[in-house]
Amino acid sequence: MTDANEILVYWRPGCGFCARLFRQLEANSVPHRRVNIWDDERGAAAVRQVARGNETVPTVFVGPVALVNPSLDQVLTVAATEAPSAVPAGWQPKPPGRIAGWLGRRLAGRNG
Repeated sequence: MTDANEILVYWRPGCGFCARLFRQLEANSVPHRRVNIWDDERGAAAVRQVARGNETVPTVFVGPVALVNPSLDQVLTVAATEAPSAVPAGWQPKPPGRIAGWLGRRLAGRNG
């Protein structure tokens, strides 16, 4: 699906979520490749494979990791490990929100 160190975005025309992600990727100078699933049957099949049979876009592959309708922060968090050359210099992940932080602490306490 994608080479190591590459961010591959599967999208389709008219998708507002895709347009938003593209604006964010471009605003942060994040290199990526785009595949229109309406023009690429193999791309559509790749999306269906990771999206429970649906053609949910954007679906993003960062190296071997697939993300369905991710935020920019989710893409860059995975890219920091899987495609570090694609991460803008100085980028840092956002701290978890209040609920996510609480849940993370609860789960860590359960396993610790």
